[in-house]
Amino acid sequence: MENRNNVTVFILSGLSQNKNIEILCFVLFLFSYIAIWIGNLLIMISITCCQLNDQPMYFFLNYPSLSDLCYTATVTPKLMTDLLAERKTISYNNCMTQLFTTHFFGGVEVFILTGMAYDCYVAICKPLHYTVIMSRQRCNTIIIACCTGAFIHSASQFLLIIFLPFCGPNKIDHYFCDVYPLLKLACTNTHRIGLLVIVNPGLIALVTFVILMVSYVLILYTVRAYPAESRTKALSTCSSHITVVVLFFVPLLFIYIRPALTFPEDKVFALFYTIIAPMFNPLIYTLRNTEMKNAMKKMWYYQLFLEGK
Repeated sequence: MENRNNVTVFILSGLSQNKNIEILCFVLFLFSYIAIWIGNLLIMISITCCQLNDQPMYFFLNYPSLSDLCYTATVTPKLMTDLLAERKTISYNNCMTQLFTTHFFGGVEVFILTGMAYDCYVAICKPLHYTVIMSRQRCNTIIIACCTGAFIHSASQFLLIIFLPFCGPNKIDHYFCDVYPLLKLACTNTHRIGLLVIVNPGLIALVTFVILMVSYVLILYTVRAYPAESRTKALSTCSSHITVVVLFFVPLLFIYIRPALTFPEDKVFALFYTIIAPMFNPLIYTLRNTEMKNAMKKMWYYQLFLEGK
């Protein structure tokens, strides 16, 4: 790899050149990162300890929480370190590793959200066949398919970039290594590669988003005939899913479904799916889900406090 490149270290531009703003961002992101870990760990522990894992909905919910933790771990600690550093650098090898891992864990989340939408569709539109369709074997197959699809996606992104020559300049106009900022630094014509990038993450995100929206439209159409109580429960579940989908996909589509260009706004939009969405996902999933709230109360109040007496 190194024989084809003069560049062994990249310089990251970061979020801001103003030191006061960087310190403020460090404090905000530190609390956000702590909230991400606490929220997602609470969900995973509550689902496991209260045996909700036997239900497909909560079985799937475990994996977005895990992917959120892994995804933010590839970006946020480095971002916070750089906010306090005078010189923001990342080695070529670490940059390529970050590129692969961010796209892998991001891809896992994208595909699992699709799996969760399918589970929601079957539960509401085909309730009599739900236990047969959403068997544990089927759920495991969906998770394996999600991870395989994410690996193929991230490997293709990695291979598109790894063979590009970088001979200078070496300043990445972003706070982490991503495809479009790296394409700007390549010492070759990257027009065709830029089109492949649109086809890969851009088209994947767009098609997945459309499929998700269509499935939720079908669900909302189906629940019209339900009794008021059942309709309220179904709408509560779907609304939390739709909120997560919009929060995650809209910034993603803005960045990837366009020609290989970078804009100053990219850094702000990237914050949505690297920090903001993973921080709010646990709140969205729990506050609008009575069963999840009851599970957390049972876990933390009854098991911890009552058993300690």
